Amino acid sequence: MKLKKYSTRLAILLLSCFFVACSLSKDIRLSSYAQKQQIHEIINMLQPRLDEGDTLSSFQLFLLAASYNGIRNYSKALATTDLLQKQIDKGNRGYVGADLTVYPQILRGYVYLDQGEPQKAIQEGTLAYKLLHEDGRDSQNFYTSQLISIYDFLGVAHALAGNKADAQKIANSLQNVSITVMTVMAGPPKYSALARIYMALKEYDNALTAIKNPDAKVTGSITAFYDQTFQEIPKLYILSKSLYETGNINEAKEGYGQLLGHPQIEQIGGIYWIVLLDRAKIALAEGQKSVAEDMLKKAIDVIEKQRSSINSEAGRIGFVGDKQAAYAELTALLLADGRYAEAFAYVERAKARALVDLLASQKDINVRGGQTEQIKTTLVQLDKLEDNLAVVAQVEDKENQNKSRAVVLALKKDLQEKAPELAALVSVTTLATAEIQSKIKDDETLLEYYCAGKEWYVFILTGKTIVGQKLPVADLEKNIDALRKNITTRNLPEFNQYSWTLYRQIFTLVAPSIKTIKLIIVPHGSLHYLPFAALSDGKEYLIDRFSIRMLPSASVLSFLKERAKQEDRGALIFGNPKLDDPKYDLKFAQDEALAIGKIIPKSNVLLRSEASKTNLQNFGSKYSVIHLAVHGVFDLDKPLNSALLLAADRNNDGLLRAADLYNLSLSADLVTLSACETALGKVATGDDVVGFTRGFFYAGARSLISSLWQVDDEATRDLMVNFYTNLSKMSKDEALRQAQLKAKKQYPHPYYWAAFLLTGSAM
Repeated sequence: MKLKKYSTRLAILLLSCFFVACSLSKDIRLSSYAQKQQIHEIINMLQPRLDEGDTLSSFQLFLLAASYNGIRNYSKALATTDLLQKQIDKGNRGYVGADLTVYPQILRGYVYLDQGEPQKAIQEGTLAYKLLHEDGRDSQNFYTSQLISIYDFLGVAHALAGNKADAQKIANSLQNVSITVMTVMAGPPKYSALARIYMALKEYDNALTAIKNPDAKVTGSITAFYDQTFQEIPKLYILSKSLYETGNINEAKEGYGQLLGHPQIEQIGGIYWIVLLDRAKIALAEGQKSVAEDMLKKAIDVIEKQRSSINSEAGRIGFVGDKQAAYAELTALLLADGRYAEAFAYVERAKARALVDLLASQKDINVRGGQTEQIKTTLVQLDKLEDNLAVVAQVEDKENQNKSRAVVLALKKDLQEKAPELAALVSVTTLATAEIQSKIKDDETLLEYYCAGKEWYVFILTGKTIVGQKLPVADLEKNIDALRKNITTRNLPEFNQYSWTLYRQIFTLVAPSIKTIKLIIVPHGSLHYLPFAALSDGKEYLIDRFSIRMLPSASVLSFLKERAKQEDRGALIFGNPKLDDPKYDLKFAQDEALAIGKIIPKSNVLLRSEASKTNLQNFGSKYSVIHLAVHGVFDLDKPLNSALLLAADRNNDGLLRAADLYNLSLSADLVTLSACETALGKVATGDDVVGFTRGFFYAGARSLISSLWQVDDEATRDLMVNFYTNLSKMSKDEALRQAQLKAKKQYPHPYYWAAFLLTGSAM
């Protein structure tokens, strides 16, 4: 069967102007393609003319842009929409009663929604609605279909952006759109749009009501405009998902079975993986563990193979699934079977997955190594092929798509060999469990925590053993919040009460398994905000018993290869940058920088105006230690905009953002961020806190010291001086531990000494 139809939304876009095409003899064949929604035929007819320099009419450009939109070729959809916009701006708004003025905004709105940018979609939808109600367009023949298209993506975008009231308002307005004999073809798109908005709002009862409405069904003469097979995939998914979420499991199971049996389902990754996940949950509830396991593994493979298209279809139908749920379900299943090594491997893949999602929009990534041009060429090829795989192809093109996937796998393998750090940022690549264990030293135990839904687990790894345990966790986030609140109030007895509670929840069960003096801790979720060093068993803190270092994920060990001994290259030390505001002055930070400069030979101490972003970029690669006694700010909504505040100059604004680190070249054994809250970031589902840590590792640091809260200026100076004094005779983790123990004697409350974490290499 040739793939002809792609979605109800595309149907209404094409059908809204179909009758115009019928009235023009030169567009008879084009109108036939539009009637049947033969999208590839429209592209094959119009794109060559465009390539040859022909001028297409506004209507033809609209059809071409809508067709590219339908197969999710977003770059060409946007480029063609721009050409359409230019025609409209010149006054060529359409013909024979069809005004195309609002379609550039509608087309862009759908693209932005599919690409996971709801705010941009909202801007386009707002403008489209305004234009639709100007110059008498609200009385034209195709007003209703245009209004439904606008409401469709605008309502979903508001829901996905968290604007629940606005999304509900649009749903109410859409509900009131009148369908007449003249606008009968707009009926099915209206109710599909309503269902999408309700799904985005997670109001599945309402979504079910909308999609079951008799007017949502394609009937009568208008069936000529719809393919009754492929047109059903989004609709059947909405119906099945709504049934599943409202407890109609048997009906949902039947619908999911039809979806999984459809020949085109594999091309729609955003639907496919969610169907597999839900169907796996049903199988688990029925006691079919092996069936569930196979489906969960397949769902994860879909997620990882189709990363470039996974958000698009989900956004289009108004439901964005949590991809981490697939990993969580499979991890819980494997742990229940005692398959610890396999469960651990999927936890690591989940963390790599979340990092890939985060960095999908981070294009300015530095390519290092001796094969820079080859690596850049590989990245360009990889990006192009993954874009092509996101395009919905005809069935007969499946063989070519399979060949493209094979090439993608080969390119990723090549990239892994040439630039493993970069490969970990652009694809889901993780170490095998045995390889991770081989990097754990005999005097170390690695604890990796993982949250799977409401359940918490911990993996305990040594070089030779691995076990997993379920944790008795209740109100974990609430307890962590209370502990951090008592850090700021410095109420020691109350702090110790919460510290003891958290110790019992996350450490009591693992303590008997720990036979070493050093801990490597990989947190997850809210545990990233927890000062592990200050956990207490009622008698002593963890820092009294263990040297502690952190990792964002165990696979980061691959970044921390032992480097050959180099000549001591000294330290680059920044202190108290000039920020043109007295309230940002850090007197003790300046004293700290000068004192450390005396401890470390060959130090370059830069203060005030010299402590600039430009100087860090110019000199950072020359030193083995970089110490930044500066302010830090954290952006919760846009974590890659979190920044260290350095001095501005004519070349830079002074903000060293987390995103900048992926284009910074360092060669540092240690970077110390003696600043406020530099270990914090937004807890992303799956991976480490999104902040500075991973960026500094990618930039070339082997270890990082950062802080969990706004630290005391004077106490920090003393702790840092002691830390660097210790470094000449002990490892970094032990040097930090001894500095913290000394600070604890002078300042008993953990506020003064527990904020600082060592992440990365201990040597």
